[in-house]
Amino acid sequence: MSLANAIEPVLDARGYLLESSQWSRSWAETTATVDGIHLELEHWEIIEFLRDYHQRFAMAPPMRLLVKEIGRQFGPDKASSRYLYRLFPDGPARQACRYAGLPRPVSCI
Repeated sequence: MSLANAIEPVLDARGYLLESSQWSRSWAETTATVDGIHLELEHWEIIEFLRDYHQRFAMAPPMRLLVKEIGRQFGPDKASSRYLYRLFPDGPARQACRYAGLPRPVSCI
């Protein structure tokens, strides 16, 4: 499929996908690049965790649970909000959910 035939994703006023089926890794990378972030393995761990969590529970995890589960899955050195803020400086839950193609969390920092 050529870029000329690509469908432009529909976003809400804050830049979140309205239709999660329009998400792709390339969309996430492009969106992050516009924000000045180059997505590396550590970013993808969080993004993929969020996508999986959302698929299972139909919601994004609250920040405390996000920190706890990231530590459980990826090691205690990653179990802190500081670590997550280094990856997603505009707010770990909010920014990571946006890159993951998920709705904006209701209560996020």
